Amino acid sequence: MTTGWKYRRLTVALTATAVLAGGVGVAGAGVLDSTPPSASAAAQSGWNGITREQVQIDFGEGWVTKAELTYPSRAKGRLPLVVMLHGSGRNDMNQTLPDGGGATFVPLAQGASREGFATLRFNKRGVTDVGPVESTDPAQLNPENPYERIQQDAAAAIRFGAASKRIDPNKIFLLGHSEGTNVAANLSADPDAFGIPKPAGVIAMGVVGKDIRTLLTLQLFGRQLLQLHDEFDMDADGRLTALEATDGLAGQPAEVADQFRAILLDGDKVLASTDTDGDGQIAIDAEAGAVLREASGIDDYPNVPGLEDLQDYVTDIARFPTVTEALPRFAGPTLLLNGENDLQTPARAAIAADAAVGAAGNPDHTIIIYPGMAHTMNITPKFTPEFRDPDAQVVTDIRAWLKSHR
Repeated sequence: MTTGWKYRRLTVALTATAVLAGGVGVAGAGVLDSTPPSASAAAQSGWNGITREQVQIDFGEGWVTKAELTYPSRAKGRLPLVVMLHGSGRNDMNQTLPDGGGATFVPLAQGASREGFATLRFNKRGVTDVGPVESTDPAQLNPENPYERIQQDAAAAIRFGAASKRIDPNKIFLLGHSEGTNVAANLSADPDAFGIPKPAGVIAMGVVGKDIRTLLTLQLFGRQLLQLHDEFDMDADGRLTALEATDGLAGQPAEVADQFRAILLDGDKVLASTDTDGDGQIAIDAEAGAVLREASGIDDYPNVPGLEDLQDYVTDIARFPTVTEALPRFAGPTLLLNGENDLQTPARAAIAADAAVGAAGNPDHTIIIYPGMAHTMNITPKFTPEFRDPDAQVVTDIRAWLKSHR
């Protein structure tokens, strides 16, 4: 292995919190007149005609979280509700994305309201406000059994929604992104165990269709091999000449180019320490793959170097079924959405999950795979994705599905 090579890690697409106690929160009334600073001007205008009530939900174990219940301002009677379940990490109610990338749940909440739905968005345990702003309480930031806790917190939010005088408790839909797809599947598979009404439907974006170890292997190691095959191997023979390696580095971001150069090239020749059979070419899987795999530390799973803070989470989520395993136990309508370029929760896993739902006899299941889209459901380069709001087509498709199931 080349010394001094720094391995670039991907952001992990999953995380933790929750308990089956309590669950019905306290309404904090009040209509919001402004959108949080992270939202764009377009997002602000999207709230026209929508009432936004600040509420609080008691998650138990000393945590009462801020949330927002929205509904069409002129709506009468009890409404169907969409409860939004975050991806991993300490996410706020909007799932505010890093680097000004937008907020996943804002356009979805606005779109659902345009179709006559109420929506409920909430800060995860340990998040005090939109930003996200984190608590300083380590017990809330790092609870025991973190993934189980997330499920229980989500169940508390659903019970809160079901208890609202504005909501039809028999028409509660779960919309999850990434980790939230797993949470939605686990809850809908056995609602009685979580003390919630049977969901009226499940929408899953960026589907966690495989186990956590498989997904981490892709994120930390496999994606590098995919990039070498897709962007470097011009003749698709599985081996890289020095010219192919040089050409493949062209146009790459500097950090990516430096990392690949360190394992592929020594000047204008392939790197001898990687070219273990000495044939003047580098076998992508057998030779470059060996270096990449060792650098990733994935074979030390769950004790992956650099991911020490996630060990409890990884161990806990592995105890629960994936979407592919859990969602077939739910007999209601399902909509699975995935980006074709998603290297965190791959599209093939979403296809397998949908096939499992169909094989279980569910007649109302739909899957859409979006070309050019990655994990946050926006069009972006495959290997250097930028996190942004969901593409307008994704919002349109969710609106159409909700309308058809209202």
